[in-house]
Amino acid sequence: MFTGIVQEVGKVAAVKSLNGGGRELKIACSFAGSCHEDESIAVNGVCLTVTAFDEDTFTVQAVEETLRKTSTGELGKGSPVNLERSLTLQKGIEGHLVQGHVDTTGTITEIEKEETGWLITVEYPDEFTDMIVGRGSITMEGISLTVARESDNKFTVAIIPYTWEHTNLKEKSAGDSVNLEFDVIGKYVVKYLAKIGRDSL
Repeated sequence: MFTGIVQEVGKVAAVKSLNGGGRELKIACSFAGSCHEDESIAVNGVCLTVTAFDEDTFTVQAVEETLRKTSTGELGKGSPVNLERSLTLQKGIEGHLVQGHVDTTGTITEIEKEETGWLITVEYPDEFTDMIVGRGSITMEGISLTVARESDNKFTVAIIPYTWEHTNLKEKSAGDSVNLEFDVIGKYVVKYLAKIGRDSL
């Protein structure tokens, strides 16, 4: 479990293909030396398990299903990645509850610079429109954000300068893919209401 508060932007130090279609990523960051095997770390919002580490890097593996549902397969050597270590009982929930289970990817359609921040508009698959609520929470690239606007299968989030400077969003452009995780409580509500509707037929 995570909170969507990015702790650090790391860099992909190496990428290796695994037998069967998976990928292994070696990621450089400042806290690598304090990692442990089996630790869960959110990498661009994707919960991945540490398989090895040293003072400078930690290693994670992504299987085929992860590559199908996320943008992890697009990462290459030098790619900046948002990192968050898992939530502990000593931490406050400063964003919202995030599982690290990406639902789908979206595509940035516009990045608009305003006087004090940025507006990023993202297009996503139609099947997820019930998951987006205005002023509700959404996780994008592992960042806890608030939906500022919604229209059909697009939503817009407002990015403050601190988030822009301390995440990989400043490296993004229109056309780039982003990992999306919808609010877990909202997902349960939508599923429950759909079941109620089916049972009443």
